[in-house]
Amino acid sequence: QVQLVESGGGLVQPGGSLRLSCTVSGLTFSWYRMSWYRQAPGKQRELVAYINTAGSENYADPVKGRFTISRDNVKNTVYLQMNSLNSEDTARYFCNAKREFAPDYWGQGTQVTVSS
Repeated sequence: QVQLVESGGGLVQPGGSLRLSCTVSGLTFSWYRMSWYRQAPGKQRELVAYINTAGSENYADPVKGRFTISRDNVKNTVYLQMNSLNSEDTARYFCNAKREFAPDYWGQGTQVTVSS
């Protein structure tokens, strides 16, 4: 059974930092492109960043220069380091595993709230 378990969310002040983790089991982690998405109340889920199997990274414009995605293929974990957080980053953050010709897998998400 495939499981993606996110952690690391919480309440942080504007300008602060958080590091999200997503640990994956039940699939061959290194074969999958790993992504972070987020969804704010009343808004559609949006892609934040992804890292492919070769380690190449891609970021949505709103987070470029502030967020960093990384992966550890030994620990089967993908990370999202988030710096200089602002209120517009408040959302539930979801981990996604994707591979061609295979179903997408999603975690349950972790809440990030940026507020003073």
